[in-house]
Amino acid sequence: MNFIDRRLNPGGKSLPNRQRFLRVAKAAIKDQVVRSIRDRGLSDAAAPQVVKIPMRRIAEPRFRHAASGGDRDQVFPGNKEYVAGDKLPKPKGGQGQGGREGSPDGEGEDDFAFTLTSEEYLDILFEELELPDLAKRKLKQMEINRPQRAGYSVSGSPTNLNVVRTMRSSLARRISLGRPKPGEVEALAEMISDLEHAEAMGALVGDRLVELRERLRGLEARAKRIAYIDPVDLRYNRFEATPKPQAQAVMFCLMDVSGSMTEDMKDLAKRFFLLLHIFLNRKYKHVDVVFIRHTTEAREVDEETFFHSRETGGTIVSSALAEMRSIIEARYPVDEWNIYAAQASDGDNYASDSRACLEMLTQQILPVCQYFAYVEVYDSRQAEIFHSSLNVSDLWKDYLTVPPAFANFAMKRVFSKEDVYPVFHQLFSEHREAA
Repeated sequence: MNFIDRRLNPGGKSLPNRQRFLRVAKAAIKDQVVRSIRDRGLSDAAAPQVVKIPMRRIAEPRFRHAASGGDRDQVFPGNKEYVAGDKLPKPKGGQGQGGREGSPDGEGEDDFAFTLTSEEYLDILFEELELPDLAKRKLKQMEINRPQRAGYSVSGSPTNLNVVRTMRSSLARRISLGRPKPGEVEALAEMISDLEHAEAMGALVGDRLVELRERLRGLEARAKRIAYIDPVDLRYNRFEATPKPQAQAVMFCLMDVSGSMTEDMKDLAKRFFLLLHIFLNRKYKHVDVVFIRHTTEAREVDEETFFHSRETGGTIVSSALAEMRSIIEARYPVDEWNIYAAQASDGDNYASDSRACLEMLTQQILPVCQYFAYVEVYDSRQAEIFHSSLNVSDLWKDYLTVPPAFANFAMKRVFSKEDVYPVFHQLFSEHREAA
């Protein structure tokens, strides 16, 4: 279906320019929301946000007369000294007097500021993001019923009124009760009018006129008694709550909390997982989240422990993958659940264990996963050293050898707070390229 807007443009404005302006303003809001992520605390990630946009970014374009050019005649009232053709003296000091005087304290025009609610903030933040390949479906035991069309009823909300069914019921009632048609009444009235204006009014015509008038009164009375639309005609769309098959999904969050992970690294990892957690809660109703922390040993923890525990120790990354595999076998049958995983680490691991991680990943984890994202975090001291693609950790090198056949595997690196959201967006964009 195509909609064509034939409304005239408002005075001095152009519809394409307005649409372009709305796109620019929306992009400016999105940019400010993304920028706010790096400065927010972990506990304030979903709080309302005050957004500021430069005034020049929200000025809607419009047509105006040019300040210069063209032929124009102007009259300046109050000029008693000069006439057309006179030469004006040069201002003293050789300086022009035009323009504004700059403010001594360096202040300028205020930005346009407004507050986004938590819902608006998160809608903008997670726009165009989704879990890829959400395919496996099954009715869960605890199912949320959704409304489904289930015929019609004689009562309901005005918003559910079915006009077609109502008019069909009205037509059947009017036909069965013999309500006169509007055309029939009009034709009879026109016939009476013609007879009344006839030149010859004989007795026969007079009797016919009386008969027609009596018949017209009967039709009008019948039309008043039998309403065009009666409350009995009303039909409403009826909805019943029925269970719907839901896509069951589980997200495994694997975080390295070993001694090699500095506080800056852990903060980057937590920011990534917090975005992921809020994203899942915001966009999906049936997604289980499993939190796994690991040092030399891995264990499943709750949300509070995952984000706030200060546990530390050595590093064996494969322990997290083994814990994930055992949980899948115990609770999440692969033929019924969409399985996702996100792993964050600094890449520091025992050399022999990195090879074990690769084997476990390619042989046991990726074959049952819809998607697996690996994020490697660095602190500010390592950023300059490891920013080059030549300087990478042993775990990163091994993960790079994952066969191209596993298109459900992706890897990204995070060097600062500014990188967290762009990396998250690249990993979970609905237009994501295959890794």
